[in-house]
Amino acid sequence: MDEVSPMQPGNFKDEWGPMDDVQPVFSTGVGINEETIQAISRAKHEPQWMLDLRLQAYQIYQSMPMPSFGPDLSEIDLNEIKYFQRATDHIARNWEDVPDEIKTTFERIGVPEAERKYLAGSAAQYESEAVYHNLKQDLESQGIIFMDTDSALKQHPELVRQYFGKLIAASDNKFAALNTAVWSGGTFLYVPKNVHADVPIQSYFRINAGRTGQFERTLIIVDEGGSVNYVEGCTAPNYAEDSLHAAVVEVFVKKDAYCRYTTIQNWSTNVYSLETKRAQAEANSTMEWVDGNLGSKVTMKYPSIYLTGAGATGSMLSIAAAGANMHQDTGAKMIHLAPNTHSTIVSKAICHNGGRADYRGLIKYTKAAKRAKSHVECDTILMDQDSASDTFPVNDIETSDGTIEHEAHVSKISEAQLYYLKSRGLDEATASQLIIMGFLEPFTKQLPMEYAVELDRLIKFQMEGSIG
Repeated sequence: MDEVSPMQPGNFKDEWGPMDDVQPVFSTGVGINEETIQAISRAKHEPQWMLDLRLQAYQIYQSMPMPSFGPDLSEIDLNEIKYFQRATDHIARNWEDVPDEIKTTFERIGVPEAERKYLAGSAAQYESEAVYHNLKQDLESQGIIFMDTDSALKQHPELVRQYFGKLIAASDNKFAALNTAVWSGGTFLYVPKNVHADVPIQSYFRINAGRTGQFERTLIIVDEGGSVNYVEGCTAPNYAEDSLHAAVVEVFVKKDAYCRYTTIQNWSTNVYSLETKRAQAEANSTMEWVDGNLGSKVTMKYPSIYLTGAGATGSMLSIAAAGANMHQDTGAKMIHLAPNTHSTIVSKAICHNGGRADYRGLIKYTKAAKRAKSHVECDTILMDQDSASDTFPVNDIETSDGTIEHEAHVSKISEAQLYYLKSRGLDEATASQLIIMGFLEPFTKQLPMEYAVELDRLIKFQMEGSIG
């Protein structure tokens, strides 16, 4: 496995939002077999080639083992998951047409307000499928395509077929195979040549029911010279039963193009988030992952960038916050396949109340990656004796003229900094919060102000009682 909305201050009443009383209009029930997959495809009126792809992926899924590394996944019972649930029978383009119970959920966390204020486009997925999507008219008139992936399969089938599964095959790992077999929803975004969509375009994903799987499939194509800033948020209420989030994301950044993909996930502590995310950056293009992980029982996520063209640049900036009964196993992969390619990874983690946050990464230079450069920083703060963190870096270098830098630090909050701030009249809790937010500043400064403010609130909420 190779990812919050711009929630406005004051809208978030608890860490994940309360569970909603929404009954699906259609469900395949618990468990998975070939009939489940056929029922999903039939409900979506898909072409035969997609059904064939799903069934092939299901065979691969059955034959592949669970991951042999990272967090303990033994408590997941994949036979007890609800693989497809349709919350509404139509996708709304007008916010007023969204069903009231669902609309209340998204209004509570600020999605429509954020859209009205500064988003170029917005989409919302509830359980397995989109319930709303909208794109501002000026961007639509420039040829930008922004919709859920199910709708794209119907309206732009050849474009979807050209890119679907080309970066992440079903055989990549067990959960990529599972996603390919039962995928539903997700984002499809196409930016034409030399078109710039620098105002954020957002998608928001919500798991509401317990023992539910969400398997969105996201495809982003930024054509030559184009640019886009895409933002994705995820949340779920807290249930006694575990839920599964197994997304697949493929991003194609063409020559001289730019893409930033920002995710701030705030899953509840009973969600397994097992994701595969991969991007391809062609000549002189730039791909940026900005990745925040503030919740979940287990996260396994290692977004990768394949730098396939000369002069391509890739970067990953991530934070992970792990509290009680949380294991964040995150990182990044930078695969240099061409000369003069550059990559940067900056990973920040905070562990408190016995949480665990591990960094797992790969830097690879092939023989063709002449004069490649890479810089990796991994920094972790442990708030107590029960918390833990490990770093698992791999550097695979096949060229003799590349440059690579790697540094990692695991520490407690600086006593000297605490003493200085307390000597200026701050109590220990306030001083500790200031130090934590300063530690995360390289991440938060990359976010629009509204995102940074809400991120600050979420981190303080999660760490309440852990400091001071």
